[in-house]
Amino acid sequence: MTTVSVRYIVNSVEAAIAFYCDQLGFDLLMHPAPGFAALSRGDLRLLLNQPGAGGAGTAGGSPQPGGWNRIQLTVDDLNLVVAKLREQGATFRGDVVEGTGGRQILVEDPSGNPIELFQPSGS
Repeated sequence: MTTVSVRYIVNSVEAAIAFYCDQLGFDLLMHPAPGFAALSRGDLRLLLNQPGAGGAGTAGGSPQPGGWNRIQLTVDDLNLVVAKLREQGATFRGDVVEGTGGRQILVEDPSGNPIELFQPSGS
């Protein structure tokens, strides 16, 4: 089994930990410094860095949160997940759209990084 790691640059590691763990079902693996944490969800390892924190927070210049690259989380009931996130005050980029393979919507973490919530067709 292969673990895939993705790194997101976030404004606040603490706010990101709360969002990903409390609202999207991630587990905290480690939080050894204020500017870094590692989370997991299934085979995905999500590395969180604040700008300027450690090598990853400075690699390539001056990394900033946001953008359009994203992780995709598969969910069983997109409507239910979206409703719960809306109750918690989450910010979405647009509405649920339907494509050939299923339905999806983009939700933002507290730093504006997008997460694609995806419900495959037929589920």
